[in-house]
Amino acid sequence: MPTFPSRKFRPSSPSIPLSLQDRLAAAYRSKMHRHPFLLFGLPFILTMVAGSFFLTPATALRYERHDRKVKQLSKTEELGLKSKEGKGGRGWDINEEYYRLAAKRKREGNKEAG
Repeated sequence: MPTFPSRKFRPSSPSIPLSLQDRLAAAYRSKMHRHPFLLFGLPFILTMVAGSFFLTPATALRYERHDRKVKQLSKTEELGLKSKEGKGGRGWDINEEYYRLAAKRKREGNKEAG
């Protein structure tokens, strides 16, 4: 005789009457065993597809906000506030400024000596 019987234990009369929720859960579990895709797989796939449709506007807003920020930067660049790496504008570099002032001081020193 096997250790565990193959039949499920079913009490003859439940000690506590089952509520509607318990009866629905039991019916769902028994039908789930027979049709797993219909009662689990299909709702899961439908949830994923519906979620992608609901999240599409949210991602569109994200990219539109990013585009607005990029456009604002391009407006400031039009005013001549471009960085050194930008096209068409001259940026401020501390090394370049140092060497410019050092050359200016050297020229003034040569004028005084000469």
